[in-house]
Amino acid sequence: MTRLLLVLATVAFFALALWGMRRGWLARGRRQGDLESPPIPPADLGAQLLQPLTGLYVGSTMAGSWQDRIVAGGLGVRADATATLHAAGVLIARQASEPVFIPAGSIVEASLAPGLAGKVVGAGGLLVIRWRLGGEQVDTGLRADDKTRYPEWVAALKGLVRT
Repeated sequence: MTRLLLVLATVAFFALALWGMRRGWLARGRRQGDLESPPIPPADLGAQLLQPLTGLYVGSTMAGSWQDRIVAGGLGVRADATATLHAAGVLIARQASEPVFIPAGSIVEASLAPGLAGKVVGAGGLLVIRWRLGGEQVDTGLRADDKTRYPEWVAALKGLVRT
């Protein structure tokens, strides 16, 4: 009987924890409700400027606040992804989720970072693109399978920055 009560208590604890996490995620989405929706990729993305970069879409945060994950507009869903750089901007095609499109004219900066959205991988482990989403600046991170390609991506992205 004691064993049954302990198992039920453990199951109840985990169910309560899951309920709390879900409630927190939804509350964060409501707080970010005034954030503009991510742009839809145009039909014509223009010339592809670099070879695709495969890896993990880590997520998006408010610029400068590496742990303030954005969940509104589906930007908080971590997934395997392929990023392609086109004349029109960056298209991040995520598995089992909507793509993230960053227009070239919205890119503010590109850099490498040790962590973003609760994912810490060490110095230079993430490619981070800072861009404007409506009136806010957002950091979007990608952990590439081939990190040796980061310098060419950073240089190409910086070339798209309009001052």
